[in-house]
Amino acid sequence: MSHPVVASLVAALPMPALAVGPNERIEAANADAVRLFGEGTEGRHFITALRQPALLDAIEASLRDGERRTADFLTHDRGQDLAFRVSIGPARLRDGALHGRGVLVVFEDVTPVEKAGQMRRDFVANVSHELRTPLTALMGFIETLKGPAREDPAAAERFLSIMEAEASRMNRLVGDLLSLSRVEADERMRPAERVELGALLRASVAGLAPLASEAGVTLIDALPEETDGPLVPGDADQLRQVFSNLVENAIKYGGAGAEVRVAMDAPAYEPRLRATGVRVRVADTGPGIPEIHLPRLTERFYRVDSHRSREMGGTGLGLAIVKHIVNRHRGRMRIDSTPGEGSTFSVVLPVD
Repeated sequence: MSHPVVASLVAALPMPALAVGPNERIEAANADAVRLFGEGTEGRHFITALRQPALLDAIEASLRDGERRTADFLTHDRGQDLAFRVSIGPARLRDGALHGRGVLVVFEDVTPVEKAGQMRRDFVANVSHELRTPLTALMGFIETLKGPAREDPAAAERFLSIMEAEASRMNRLVGDLLSLSRVEADERMRPAERVELGALLRASVAGLAPLASEAGVTLIDALPEETDGPLVPGDADQLRQVFSNLVENAIKYGGAGAEVRVAMDAPAYEPRLRATGVRVRVADTGPGIPEIHLPRLTERFYRVDSHRSREMGGTGLGLAIVKHIVNRHRGRMRIDSTPGEGSTFSVVLPVD
């Protein structure tokens, strides 16, 4: 049975905590620790409750010499991995349970930090991979032009065209990385200007009409004709980037013979915003996207078909940029798709 002073001190800590007595049994566990390790934690030998060798060794050493130590503790709860940084420190009370040398074991949840670190590592690995391919191609062609193709004008012309395409690909990637960085930096700052959304959408559609014609895609402007509104709080350049990206993707991946329709609903109450909003839809009649891919489409560098995306000049960052811009505007984006029937990308923006 735990001493009331020990129990009250452990209970007051804002994170999972255990008090281990000199008899190596758990004298007290707060509510967070009970949720982590289960009922009946108190009174058990700490080895049977914790079970991870590195942590057990650190507790045993602290019990032995009274020195502070740290260790890592990994577990799994409700479908997700959790990581804790554990601090083990000596604890001694003159009166009560912890006669002699005991330790206080505190678990700090560092899962978000670990996830952020993993995201950074993945991001660096992805950028390195995306840059390595065109760089390798450029280096190979340069070596060829300096050697076997030095006196072959036809080969040189062909290689230079490929090198230009690879350099353009790297330039697009760097441009999208810079754009993503700027958007993420501004994401917490809500735009204060008012943008005529109808006029902006019409300009975006008109600007992409030549691309649609070249791709054999029918681009349909289904926007209201009577007004340039509604006015929405927004950054005009960023919103133009959102809709140009969505329309361009629909044209590229819809394929020859497809239709791409851009439509905008009148302002109405939007449950997802809990406010009045305007909905813009970019729909295509292309091949569609399998449902398994939909939740991950806005992840950086995620592609449904990597080879096809690279062939079309995609960097894998477009929808990630769109997501952050929509978030900055306090909007919502939804992707609906049925394989063989097409896809619809809907963006809802608040009017007020």
